[in-house]
Amino acid sequence: MKHSFSLLTLLGLLAQPALAAEAGAVSPEYRFLTFAVFGAIIGLTMFVTYVAAKRVHSAADFYTAGGGISGLQNGWAIAGDYLSAASFLGIAGLISLYGYDGFMYSVGWLVAYITVLLVIAEPCRNIGKYTLADILAYRNNPKATRIVGALSVITVSTFYLTAQMVGGGVLVKTLIGIDYEISVVTVGVLMLAYVLFGGMVASTWVQIIKAVLLVTASIVLVIAVWAPYGFSLPAFLESVVGDAKVQAQVAKILGDPAKNMSAAELGQRFLEPGLFFKDPLDQVSLGLALVFGTAGLPHILMRFFTVPTAQEARKSVIWAMAIIGGFYVLTLFLGMGSAIKVGSATIAGVDKGGNMAAPLLAQFIGGGADSMLGNFMLAFVAAVAFATIVAVVAGLVLAAASAMAHDLYVGVIRGEHVTPAEQVTAARISTVIVGALAITIGIAAKGQNVAHLVALAFAVAASANLPCVLLTLYWKKCNTGGIVAGMIIGTFTAISLVMVSPNMTYPEKVRKDANKALNGTPASEAKPAVEAKPAEYFFSDIIAIGKGSVKAKPAEDAKPAQPGLIEKIAKAEEKLPTIADAADKAKAEKDLAKLKKDKAKAEEDLKKVEGQTESMAGLTEPWFKLKNPGLISIPLGFLAVIIGSLLFRDRRAEEMWEELYVRQNTGIGAAKAAAH
Repeated sequence: MKHSFSLLTLLGLLAQPALAAEAGAVSPEYRFLTFAVFGAIIGLTMFVTYVAAKRVHSAADFYTAGGGISGLQNGWAIAGDYLSAASFLGIAGLISLYGYDGFMYSVGWLVAYITVLLVIAEPCRNIGKYTLADILAYRNNPKATRIVGALSVITVSTFYLTAQMVGGGVLVKTLIGIDYEISVVTVGVLMLAYVLFGGMVASTWVQIIKAVLLVTASIVLVIAVWAPYGFSLPAFLESVVGDAKVQAQVAKILGDPAKNMSAAELGQRFLEPGLFFKDPLDQVSLGLALVFGTAGLPHILMRFFTVPTAQEARKSVIWAMAIIGGFYVLTLFLGMGSAIKVGSATIAGVDKGGNMAAPLLAQFIGGGADSMLGNFMLAFVAAVAFATIVAVVAGLVLAAASAMAHDLYVGVIRGEHVTPAEQVTAARISTVIVGALAITIGIAAKGQNVAHLVALAFAVAASANLPCVLLTLYWKKCNTGGIVAGMIIGTFTAISLVMVSPNMTYPEKVRKDANKALNGTPASEAKPAVEAKPAEYFFSDIIAIGKGSVKAKPAEDAKPAQPGLIEKIAKAEEKLPTIADAADKAKAEKDLAKLKKDKAKAEEDLKKVEGQTESMAGLTEPWFKLKNPGLISIPLGFLAVIIGSLLFRDRRAEEMWEELYVRQNTGIGAAKAAAH
């Protein structure tokens, strides 16, 4: 089975447009519940922003909450920053559709925080300022490193931001049918309010509130799903393996090989790897991007400047790992619970990426689509997911605005000669600029496949940001030449490879897939029968040859012509009036509606690529076959920093090494720098 979405689709929540009904997933009679719950959560966060605004008096307050956040609070805030809607909705959705393989994302993201804990958190805190570029500028040429550092932060934030804005817009449209543009503007206005008035103080507490709500909602759902099995994991997994809906989903994914498998074998296959992940190299590349990209994400790095001591920085990462790790264990039950309670077909019918699995599970547990409690629970889970998107967007905007105001305006243009009031003003103006840009790009990206932007965000963070931060902290010979080379080459390589990867839209492939869906496979293109062939000998066959047990490969059966959606709809419409049983007729009508929805989607795809033959990069098919460039771009980023440093002499970098070494290991002088 070919997947039409990137392996990183879930990072952006809905990297490709959802297949939702125009009217929304929530029935009109219960829509008031959704508005009420959304309003309550938004009201709570706006009150927090109002209170926080009274505490923002200086640049340190705006950028880092004055360094007054405790380790526990920062741990929850980091978890809130990291547990985006992709984690909550995306992973649960992937598990509901693909079982074991979906859960492997949780492992990758959790391992990423071990990297952060061991090598990044404490040294970054001890450098003691506001942004990624501050770390790079400590021992290198301040202006050069601030320029490349700020541009990298703005690039990463913009890529990630766009996917989150599109995800927020589609989520609200999917649930309650509000226009996409209005949804995006709502996300943007709320995010601007948090950052513009409350700065890092408001952003931190919004993240904490969101993380607590997210974990609480997940625990409630897991208890409801797991309790009937006596909280026994083997009993729960046995029910998953024996579920007919799960078995049907596995059979659909496997195709022809499933014909020779029993129902029990199909169910067991759901708990084994291979349903989603196909290319081992792609998984290695993705894993590198997740682990190293996380440590280079600017809005995550900024969180280490909000705590008063290095000890609190370490404590915050440990708390974050515990919260994130615990949450990811819960996604196993959310995803598989959705698979057996709601069913993969229903989940994919609302959104083909499975992103509505958790909200639909909440609705089922509450009593179903026709119950008040069911729709209240769906509304609560959806509102938490919406708050998640807004909070993550706020963190990204704050990171980009900090780079623009603190690094470029204050550090480069004004040469640090500004008053505290001017710094705060510059920060707020930058926030408005970045926020307006995010809203504009979000609206412009309507209906677009933005999976490549998510891949770009992690790839640039892993290929440019992390090598520069890591080597400037731990390698004595690292200098300005290496930082500039690493930032430029790492960013350029990551962007270039993504632009020629399968993440991009290739009109010819879209056209071919859409036509195949509409018209099916004609008999002239159907696979003919293949005669039996002699066995191909492998190592294991050598032993069998002597025993006479090596046999010829069996002949492959011919595959008949496959009908397309147009033919299926015609047959379904012809058959519908002849169905007498009310229940059977209702099911037939539902199946017909899904066929028509799929037909409309295929026709929409054809219309989008009408007159187009090449991708944005001018290609008819991917040149670089991996969906994430990390396997190539990350080593090149490190290599660029090393070669650039060896070819360039920088006396300042050499002279500042001893001070940096003492500072990053002891924190001496960090408080003074933060106050500055």
